[in-house]
Amino acid sequence: MKKTTDSNILVAALCGSIRPGSFTKMALEIALRGAAEIGAETKIIDLNDYELVFCSGKKDVSLYPPDVLRLRSDIKKAQGLIIGTPEYHGSFSGVLKNAIDLMGFDEFSGKMVGLIGVAGGRLGAINALNSLRNIGRTLHAWVIPEQVSISEAWKHFNSDGSIKNNELEARLLETGRQVARFAFLHSSKKASEFVKSWENAPANPGG
Repeated sequence: MKKTTDSNILVAALCGSIRPGSFTKMALEIALRGAAEIGAETKIIDLNDYELVFCSGKKDVSLYPPDVLRLRSDIKKAQGLIIGTPEYHGSFSGVLKNAIDLMGFDEFSGKMVGLIGVAGGRLGAINALNSLRNIGRTLHAWVIPEQVSISEAWKHFNSDGSIKNNELEARLLETGRQVARFAFLHSSKKASEFVKSWENAPANPGG
């Protein structure tokens, strides 16, 4: 975890790739640099570090292994989340889908979310990003407008995780910054007062 100030804002990056030398993870690390510039603490969530099971829809959380609860806790602690995925067969990765299915509203509701997609082909990862945007909406997360779709990723990254394309680096950094900015704003006293008043507002009879 990296920390640049005494901020209590945490931006985590959930990596939907478990491949060694993952371009997705490289892209997320760059985005987290942007979040750190704004003053957020940052954390990479690598699914290789968790022993997860396939989601079976069990309601009793005690039936899941400890790492499922650890993943839920790590996601829940963050005020901002950047989700990265490779695009496989026109969608996001299965390992990411399973991880998200093991969680729910408690982990995502009200959270600021940014999206990054990586593809080996020329078409990029738009389909995967659109699917994740729908999931964010369903789980009541705030998905920021900015997103990054990286086509032919093998052209843009060095083996050490550095990036060759300055324009692409700028977009990744800005995604991280925006997640952090909105997370700070959302957690501010004024924003909290607004959200509370909005939730307690009477129903609009003309709605």
